[in-house]
Amino acid sequence: MAEEIRAELVANVWRVVARPGTAVHTGDTVVILESMKMEIPVLTETDGRLVRLAVNEGDVVREGDLIAVVE
Repeated sequence: MAEEIRAELVANVWRVVARPGTAVHTGDTVVILESMKMEIPVLTETDGRLVRLAVNEGDVVREGDLIAVVE
């Protein structure tokens, strides 16, 4: 079953940590968002493989936007 990782707030994508094809484990950081000068890691909630990354560094995400998909 696929896990869709979505933004929880409006923020800039400061850094992409994981790339598609990467094995990830529960609690791994996929990207780091920046909002109001705070760095906010976006974590996985399941083990699997990152199959889709929907953002790039410098993008702006809004609440509910898709960031990545883990299968």
